[in-house]
Amino acid sequence: MLKRTALYEEHKRLGGRLIDFGGWELPVQYTGVIDEHQTCRNAAALFDVSHMGEVLVEGPGSEEFLNYLVTNDVSKLAIGQAQYSAMCNHEGGIVDDLVIYRRAQYRFFVVVNASNTEKDFAWMSKIYQDGGWNKKSGLILKNVSDQYTQIAFQGPKAAQILQTLTSADLSSIKTYWFTESTLLNGIPAIIARTGYTGEDGFELYVEWDRGPEVWRALLEAGAIFGVKACGLGARDTLRLEMKYALYGHELTDLTNPLEAGLGWVTKLSKNDFVGKAAIVALKEKGIERALVGLKLTGAGIPRQGYAVYTEDGAQKIGELTSGTQSPMLKQSIGVAYVAVPHSKIGTKIAVEIRGTKVPAEVIATPFYKKQNK
Repeated sequence: MLKRTALYEEHKRLGGRLIDFGGWELPVQYTGVIDEHQTCRNAAALFDVSHMGEVLVEGPGSEEFLNYLVTNDVSKLAIGQAQYSAMCNHEGGIVDDLVIYRRAQYRFFVVVNASNTEKDFAWMSKIYQDGGWNKKSGLILKNVSDQYTQIAFQGPKAAQILQTLTSADLSSIKTYWFTESTLLNGIPAIIARTGYTGEDGFELYVEWDRGPEVWRALLEAGAIFGVKACGLGARDTLRLEMKYALYGHELTDLTNPLEAGLGWVTKLSKNDFVGKAAIVALKEKGIERALVGLKLTGAGIPRQGYAVYTEDGAQKIGELTSGTQSPMLKQSIGVAYVAVPHSKIGTKIAVEIRGTKVPAEVIATPFYKKQNK
């Protein structure tokens, strides 16, 4: 039996094509991936991301605990600020990438990837127990995923539309900051200027059963701007145009933050954290592969798992983690791990597609640069 979000009936009513996504019944598309992708880039799009996991960490020692658990420096977070980070195992592999919201001095809200929620909470709980954090007075670790509907409202018109539904001053919320206010004159909400599309926008956290009201209100308020409900297909092409990592593709338990391009959220200067010793050792040794963006210069569409070769096709040098036909660039793009000597921008390579080695080139990312609208 697939799990369903509070917005399931809304998806059915709007004609969304529902699929099994990591055990959840969610819409992959409504009007089509390209149309929905362009809606987000040009107007604003609604995404149901209520399947994401939320973990509450609060009480004395909460900052210290999280700082040991993740790679970024949680002590730098101000109240009302969010932070992207990675959570590693002791070998330096990535258990998950996540966002931490600091709601108060000793109160944090951690959002993890949907398919990893149970695994992540089990890992957090193990660190909590093994480190004796459970014995620290008042330090609480709680999975609250079933309490929230999460709606991503993304696009250049998102702020203008959302402002009509809240008294919070959205213009004062900077990227990766948030406020706690209300929507629709009374629904408590965390309103965060975060997202996974490369566009301006917000992620809204409301009580589970209030989600449908907020969803319908956003569609109604945005109708004159062309706002649409969008599915997971467009969410994937949008994030790929920005080269945003997706767990299970670019990130796994066997990938290290340094080779995944997450050195910028891996603060080796801070005190010890899970996986630090392994990451330091790898840095001293030097990484052998790097995550790069590429474009095909021949015909075809690259997909996860396709092999990457040297330009002459003689030597395998890596593997695709994601690939698509970019709706905005009208070009086949992909992300791959390749051997470091072949990772320089401008390097000519080849991607094997159904037995044919198609010419390609390593290029700068993000693939798509947001336009001023």
